[in-house]
Amino acid sequence: MNASKRATDTVLSQYSAEELIALYRQRRVSPVEVVEAVLEHIKVHDPVLNAFAYLDADAALAAARRSEQRWHDGAQWSELDGIPVTVKDLLLAKGWPTLHGSRVVDPGQDWNEDSPAVARLREHGAVLLGKTTTAEFGWKGFGDSPLTGITRNPWNPAHTPGGSSGGAAAAAAIGFGPLHVASDGGGSVRQPAAFSGVFGFKPSFGRVACYPAARNGTLFHVSPMARTVRDAALLLNAIARPDARDPLALPPEDRDWRASIERGVTGLRIAYSPDLGHAKVDPEVAELVARAVKVFGELGANVEQAAPPIEDALRDIHRVLSAVAAARLFETLPQERLSLAERGLQESAEQGRQIGATRYLAAVQAREAFTRTLNLFFEKWDLLLTPTTAAPAPPVEQGALAPRSATSPFTYPFNLTRQPAASAPIGFTANGLPVGLQIVGARYRDDLVLRAARAYERRIPFIIPGTVR
Repeated sequence: MNASKRATDTVLSQYSAEELIALYRQRRVSPVEVVEAVLEHIKVHDPVLNAFAYLDADAALAAARRSEQRWHDGAQWSELDGIPVTVKDLLLAKGWPTLHGSRVVDPGQDWNEDSPAVARLREHGAVLLGKTTTAEFGWKGFGDSPLTGITRNPWNPAHTPGGSSGGAAAAAAIGFGPLHVASDGGGSVRQPAAFSGVFGFKPSFGRVACYPAARNGTLFHVSPMARTVRDAALLLNAIARPDARDPLALPPEDRDWRASIERGVTGLRIAYSPDLGHAKVDPEVAELVARAVKVFGELGANVEQAAPPIEDALRDIHRVLSAVAAARLFETLPQERLSLAERGLQESAEQGRQIGATRYLAAVQAREAFTRTLNLFFEKWDLLLTPTTAAPAPPVEQGALAPRSATSPFTYPFNLTRQPAASAPIGFTANGLPVGLQIVGARYRDDLVLRAARAYERRIPFIIPGTVR
């Protein structure tokens, strides 16, 4: 390939979804040209990053050609028609194996069903590129698995992009399509978004329907990841729909999540906690977060330092729920293949087997009590700001036995409470690693989280890489 063609592919792969929609409408570029450019970009850079567990170039090009014809005829199905999207390998996609980053799962199954989010994307005419890598069954905060190996950070491939949605984060950062569907059970979208310098949004639980039921139940949020806030809201428009297969999905809302996104934060009551009362935060991260928080005051919000009563012991509630979920998961898998699972996940499952019903119910009740406490906190405050992670992305070799809570003490509490929360990129350490700011809203106030993130993005636009360093 000549240099000018490669440069064109790189440029096309960096457009946001909203920019591509405008180009499609103006007939300045076609879905086929965009998908070809993205696939070439993947071909060049994914050998380093390893963001894909499964790439289906033929299916993507075929879908792009169908979309191109619809745009030509003025019969496009939606704004997302012809927009490239990836799906995390924890979510079913018809015709593609969903292996959960694990050698335990038998790939020789009849993969004939879409998860709700994937089904909605197909209905909108989106072009599905493939499945992004995940930590095994999403159990930890590093981007590696026994099945797919190590996924690397586009800003510095010696470091992890985070996890468990490491593949989605790396793909978003480098430009393997503008939209990415991932999941968050304790920080699995927000932590890799922070480590990789992109925007990750965990909606209120049930906002995006889930099927089959997640191994960790109501901790699990299907979530958009993108390089702009508006793109994440656009993706949420498509996938935030109920599904008859999910009895816990929220009722339908006929709304465009971008409609109020430009309203800013003037007059909002924003609490800021630099450490949630117990976390030890890297000095560079703390400084960048404090600087970002000041921006919200400059934008007209009423910002005060305050924190809900979150003790480090809360981590035990999440651990109990996750361990029991791992034990239950192992009961459903081929018993003769369990030894193929990562040792840390095996240990979590064994811990779960030792947890009796009384201790489990105590954890459930403690979760309910904590949720009531947070509900009361957010009667006074519209939003809460914290660091997303306590430190920048660690080196990849530290990932062997790293539960997510070790790298993201700020994220898992808001899975317990089922609240919306996002990570927005706010700058870089001296070593060039991204840092994220967590924005948390009251349950069901997804709109306020998106508004705040967009207000910050307008004042200080996010920086994204164009090529692997």
